[in-house]
Amino acid sequence: MAREPVIPGPPTTATVLLYHFCRLQLPQVVRSPADLQRHLGRTFALYRAKGNGEVSWAVYLEGLYPLDWFVACACLDGDRQAWEYLFAARANRADCLLIDALRARAMRLYPRDEEQQNSAVGEFWSHLLVADTAGSLPVLARYDGQRPLVPWLIRVFQNYHVSQLRHRAGVQALPDDDVAMPLPESGDYAWHEAFCQAAREVLRTLTDQETLILGLRLRYRMSQREVAHLLGVHEGTISRQTTALRDRCLDAITDRLTAQGWTGDDLAELVLKEMGGLLLDEPRLSADHLAALLAARGKKLS
Repeated sequence: MAREPVIPGPPTTATVLLYHFCRLQLPQVVRSPADLQRHLGRTFALYRAKGNGEVSWAVYLEGLYPLDWFVACACLDGDRQAWEYLFAARANRADCLLIDALRARAMRLYPRDEEQQNSAVGEFWSHLLVADTAGSLPVLARYDGQRPLVPWLIRVFQNYHVSQLRHRAGVQALPDDDVAMPLPESGDYAWHEAFCQAAREVLRTLTDQETLILGLRLRYRMSQREVAHLLGVHEGTISRQTTALRDRCLDAITDRLTAQGWTGDDLAELVLKEMGGLLLDEPRLSADHLAALLAARGKKLS
């Protein structure tokens, strides 16, 4: 049996309907049928290259988020109306603009550093179109249309800056795929949501001491020795408490997801990949809350 070509051929009924649907919903974004066909071939090949090589053309189309995909492709082509549509996109049910959601993430990533917050958001748009290294794809060109665009962009933004912060702290940066492909490799967004719920339940059980240790190590990149000195305890105490906290969180999340039917080979890999971004979003680990916990002990960050 002949192998199905990666690049689709002439327009089919499905692709013609897709084109007219997108044009009807977004008449201000003007692209030609040839543009649509070219991008369909590109994103279909991209999706299959991620390890989905057995996915058929029909299955790919069925899972496509058509308007998100259409806007992303038009942005790559430099369509001004598509960019304006993206700037005005809503990030959640509270009608928060995408730009405001990015600013909120930047505030958590760079507490009390307004210049860096503004820079992070301002440079994000060009980061979508310009590859970091020669021969690599720009971030927006890695979007395959198989997930909602706005949540994907927010996760890309956060993972990119978490990677930058890790690199500055002397920790190995996240691989490119982690930065540009922010959801679990399983491709199942439901598992990502299940993980977030389980992790938040564990975080609600932290004592003030554990919250301080985790927050100072993560948000302020302090060493165990620095945390021990600030809290007035032995470094070995911090080491033991950190290890116990890590093991407790991993065990609790593992038990929760396994009970829900997780069949992945390595749940620890999922936890380590997803945990950083979730922790930076946790209100109890915010800069203000950590400062309040320290103040209650008569201490403060220098």
